[in-house]
Amino acid sequence: MSQAPPYPGPTPNYGGGYGGYAPTPQQPYDQKSPYEGERFKPKKRINDPIFLILFVLQFLGFAALSGIVISSWVSNGGLGGGLGKAGGKTGTAITLNRSTVYLLLLVTAAGLLLSTAYLMLTRAFTRMIMHITLVLSILLNIGICVYYWITKYYSGAIIFTLIAILSIFSYWGFRSLIPLASLLLQVVMDVAKHHMSVYVVAFVALFIQAALAVWFTFTAIATYAKYTPGNPSCATTSCSSGKVAGLIFYETFSFLWTSQVVKNVALATLAGGPFGSWYYFGPRELGEMPAHPTTSAFGRASTLSLGSIAFGSLIVTLLELVKMLLQMARNNANADGHPVEACLACCAACCIGFIESLVEYFNRYAYIEIALYGKPYIQAAKDTWRLFKDRGIDALVNDSLVGMTLTWGAYAIGLLCSLFAYLYLRFTSPSYNVDGSYTAPVLLFAFLIGLQCSLTLSSAIEAGVSTIFVGLGEDPQVLAARAPELFSVRLTLPSTTVLY
Repeated sequence: MSQAPPYPGPTPNYGGGYGGYAPTPQQPYDQKSPYEGERFKPKKRINDPIFLILFVLQFLGFAALSGIVISSWVSNGGLGGGLGKAGGKTGTAITLNRSTVYLLLLVTAAGLLLSTAYLMLTRAFTRMIMHITLVLSILLNIGICVYYWITKYYSGAIIFTLIAILSIFSYWGFRSLIPLASLLLQVVMDVAKHHMSVYVVAFVALFIQAALAVWFTFTAIATYAKYTPGNPSCATTSCSSGKVAGLIFYETFSFLWTSQVVKNVALATLAGGPFGSWYYFGPRELGEMPAHPTTSAFGRASTLSLGSIAFGSLIVTLLELVKMLLQMARNNANADGHPVEACLACCAACCIGFIESLVEYFNRYAYIEIALYGKPYIQAAKDTWRLFKDRGIDALVNDSLVGMTLTWGAYAIGLLCSLFAYLYLRFTSPSYNVDGSYTAPVLLFAFLIGLQCSLTLSSAIEAGVSTIFVGLGEDPQVLAARAPELFSVRLTLPSTTVLY
């Protein structure tokens, strides 16, 4: 299959020759200045300083608590335990021991490996993987629905029956957008191929997330070890289940918020750096792109705009915590035999989860406004909403399969990490888990580690997709020069999904 000639000048043929679509003929257009509206050159001011201070304080609090509990845990020999069956049976049988630390370290390594492998497979088999993830998403909804009916969990069964029906009816609409979504993903990955800083930022963020996950794991285990009644440290320290629950809740909150901030700083760095510069200035070979755009974007995201990023990340974190509390309430109601309360809690958790997904999705575009223009969070959110309303981007954004493909892969990696953790517990038989009471939290930790690792890596690609959408809303004709084939495919969409 022949590829279209590069345009303009030495520009690579981004996404060219994929799917057999012919590029649009080159047409003149009135391109706006890349620096219009303080783009790439925002005012030097710290935005949302209150949330910046709160974020720094909570992180310092987590670090102080971590130092206290880990110091005590180490001084008590880590409560014993090690790798393998013999090692796993040593140490205390009261709570988590060193065997779990080794397990979750291995889970983190597996998460890193699986995340990298999935991204490579997505690059090589984009269209096929999009079809697979779409079908699997529908089958997963049907499977959960059937399982809940079989187990007589009627509240969840009713909800997932509706979700399964909606997913089946929406299949053809999603399927019709696969050519555009797959080509868009190809273009973004081609841009990343010419800007290695994309992968540098992604892998640095990934390793920071992995280190944060390991740190959180050590802290949580050390908290269990220090404050669970019956442990050796209780001879000199007040121990109670309530204290353990409160500290674990705070540590989970801190971990989720910090993890969100790390991910979103990486997103803003990529949007304001290689992807934004590629769209507004053109490829590096044209000589118009500023020197070191990624470094400049990271400087803005990690200093002047960090408070705004922390603000948006806090909203998602609080929604995630509320959803977790509602899920716990649902489980307790089921255990106590209260189906009405369980149904209400399940419905509330689903609503909160839906709102969280919308907020997180919307925030991604607000962070791009922050990265490009240096706006405070509230102003960026208002401008993002106005852009969606004025240009009609919401139709395509809500139907895009790119996020579904990458997110579904992240959940699959999380499940594989949980399976690895389960097999480890099954074959090593650690003494603290003889009755299986710690299987659930260990599997949850493993799932979170795998999920966060994969989401961080895929966020680099989503940053490019979202940046192109924002650029389309502001100056759509630029895409005809940057990626003519994508511009051509976009024009073949039905009128309900046109971008402007």
